[in-house]
Amino acid sequence: MSLTRREMCFLLPSTLLPVLVAGTPSEQGNSLPSAMYPFDKMPLHTSSTAATRAVLKGKLGTGESLEVHETTLPPGAAPHPPHHHAHSEMWLIREGTVDITVNNTTSRLGPGSVGFVSSNDEHGIKNVGPTPAIYFVVAVGPGAA
Repeated sequence: MSLTRREMCFLLPSTLLPVLVAGTPSEQGNSLPSAMYPFDKMPLHTSSTAATRAVLKGKLGTGESLEVHETTLPPGAAPHPPHHHAHSEMWLIREGTVDITVNNTTSRLGPGSVGFVSSNDEHGIKNVGPTPAIYFVVAVGPGAA
């Protein structure tokens, strides 16, 4: 069966679509595999302002960068000054009370609450309670991994 140039032009986009949507085989091979992350296996890093446990970091099979960590902040502490970056972030508050400021608007969140900041919005978090605040950060997008 021979194809005309016109037929080839119609077929070409449909042959490239699966690669453009799912990425190349080498990109898929470098994506994060399904895995479990026991708490006692997460490496602990302490600084003068916080203790963090790295959970995972890498690329998803769909191409997005993903990074997850748990942070413990002592009362009155902030992990760093307000900042912004290309990736989006979500905070999942486990314990304590925090203030999250996004573009100069502050919200107080307690256990079970979730905060979200879009790409490039200035944001910061501070423990405003009398006990340590513990939360997970889920970062998705450019620069997260």
